[in-house]
Amino acid sequence: MSKVERFEDLIAWQKARVLTQLIYQITQQGVFSKDFGLSKQMQRAAVSIMSNIAEGFERNRPGEFHQFLSIAKASCAELRSQLYVALDVNYIQQSEFNQVLNQAQEVGRIIGGLRASVDINRKE
Repeated sequence: MSKVERFEDLIAWQKARVLTQLIYQITQQGVFSKDFGLSKQMQRAAVSIMSNIAEGFERNRPGEFHQFLSIAKASCAELRSQLYVALDVNYIQQSEFNQVLNQAQEVGRIIGGLRASVDINRKE
């Protein structure tokens, strides 16, 4: 297996990018787009996920990468929580909620796996 040279090659970052696109799409529709607080906070959380993966990777230090992955995973949890708010106030339908929540959960799992791998490698 070859060494990952760029953060763009990380599956975690690629999946976070897709999630961010979904979040921007849903937050720019209908009444949701008028709730500037929630829509902007969700956009920031989604961007934070992919940005922290990228920044941590570019630090080129396993300990710092692990820390940034922890922040990315926490932003993913924040985003999932905000999705529940969007559902509860009827900004999104259950089907859309399920789709985006599943995507966010997948991103969280991938980040968690990457973080565990980085943790093992930084102790060797």
